[in-house]
Amino acid sequence: MTTRFETPIPSTVAVRPVSGVAALSETIVTLFKLRIVALLLFAGAGGAFLAAGGWPGFGALLSLTLTGGLAAAGASALNQYLEQTEDAAMRRTRRRPLVVGAIPHPGWIPALALSLIVVPALIMLPFNPALSFWSFAGAVVYVGVYTVWLKPRTVLNIVIGGLAGTCAVISGGAAAGNWAHPGVIVLGLLVFLWTPTHFWSLAILYREDYARAGVPMLPVVTSLRQSALWVAVHAVATGIAALALGADRSLSWLYFIPVGLATADLLRRCAQLIAEPTTVRARSVFINSNLYLAIVLLMICVDAII
Repeated sequence: MTTRFETPIPSTVAVRPVSGVAALSETIVTLFKLRIVALLLFAGAGGAFLAAGGWPGFGALLSLTLTGGLAAAGASALNQYLEQTEDAAMRRTRRRPLVVGAIPHPGWIPALALSLIVVPALIMLPFNPALSFWSFAGAVVYVGVYTVWLKPRTVLNIVIGGLAGTCAVISGGAAAGNWAHPGVIVLGLLVFLWTPTHFWSLAILYREDYARAGVPMLPVVTSLRQSALWVAVHAVATGIAALALGADRSLSWLYFIPVGLATADLLRRCAQLIAEPTTVRARSVFINSNLYLAIVLLMICVDAII
């Protein structure tokens, strides 16, 4: 019998042990989801710039990168270790390292992952307790709340799971010494609201995958048009939070103009998805949602400095 920790390897995917620098690099990037970690650190940097009202300093950004980045990487590895069976059932994830056997004897991964989460938090605790707490909290939300508890059980999985991104933003504020700054809280809310728009549009693309894996993502349990409506609702809420963020004293018209245009474009794409809930439209919203968050975060950093 296959358990959550014992993954059947699809016959169409060959087992490939790690060999060579390129293969090892690809395995590390995928196992620790370093692209997502980079986005989380970018969100944390936005929080740091808002908390500082400008340049937060290299020390704050380094502390954020080491503490928050390692915690996010450890949580990502633990997520993949726990979801090997689900990953093997989905086209999007069936070539991940643990599924295809790229990492021989992977029983050590949970210990390493937990060390990446716990050790930096303990080291940072005497110097910046808030950064230590929020970095650790983000990992707990992603692994314990989202992966283990909510994802296999409820359509609200990614909604509440979005708190992991909020923790990343607040970690940035904590690194700069003011995690409760109003701008940091609004940016954390923005990331929380943005997450369902981003992931539900992706779930429309991989609706059959999630159904096959038994994951109750919104497009699996409701119609595509209803899913598109909820994607749009969260996009509208995200846009409101993004525009409200412009009231922060460290931001100006330089933030408002590109973010306002990006908001209008995101909502336009969501309207197209409602009118025509196809994978083509869903892919457009998914890709644009990544670009949207990047624009918001970039303009926060640029405008706060200027």
